[in-house]
Amino acid sequence: MAKKKLVVLTGAGVSAESGISTFRDSNGLWENYDPQEVASIEGWYRNRALLLDFYNMMRANLRDVRPNDAHRAIAALEADYDVRVITQNVDNLHERAGSTRILHLHGELTKVRPENGVYDQTYSEKEVFDIGYEAIHLGDKAPNGSQLRPHIVWFGEAVPKIEPAIDWVSQADILLIVGSSLSVYPAAGLYRYAPAAAPIYLIDPQEVAVHDARIIPIREKATVGMKKFIEMIGK
Repeated sequence: MAKKKLVVLTGAGVSAESGISTFRDSNGLWENYDPQEVASIEGWYRNRALLLDFYNMMRANLRDVRPNDAHRAIAALEADYDVRVITQNVDNLHERAGSTRILHLHGELTKVRPENGVYDQTYSEKEVFDIGYEAIHLGDKAPNGSQLRPHIVWFGEAVPKIEPAIDWVSQADILLIVGSSLSVYPAAGLYRYAPAAAPIYLIDPQEVAVHDARIIPIREKATVGMKKFIEMIGK
């Protein structure tokens, strides 16, 4: 018997308990930075050195961060479900926790690509380089001679992987949303593509302003919410 398809959409809240802050936090890494300067394509064109330094710092910090119980619980569900993780996060904590099918909507912090590449669904993966936790600087070039840039989808850029994400959600038997405020588009609209018969579980300690009769809210932080979710589905 085929396993049920469990599609998991994760946002910043799933990594918050590992110590990764977001630009909405009032403290942490983003406190002294304007997101429009360090998380937009316009910011890149204005000051490449600033963005390279900022993401070098983020990458170095990620080296010492560990997956938490929520990441591990999502990975463990693969024993009983066909689990596919769509994440808005650029960290690699899902991979390090053991999840095997992951789609990064907003790119990956440990990877870089040439700035003159046309990044779309057919973008040649051979032009995306995994550098781990190392730094890149002005003058560091890709094989094609172009400046290397973080493999991140910034504000002002298209989200190339939204179409495969929609495909995954449209096939879900169960949709689980963990730690997302559902306020950043286009990811925020993904739940609308879930089949009518698919229940939608939403784990977040705050009330999320989304109205859909299928949504089953679990008002908890990610680690506690995952335990409750597993109890609710009888796993």
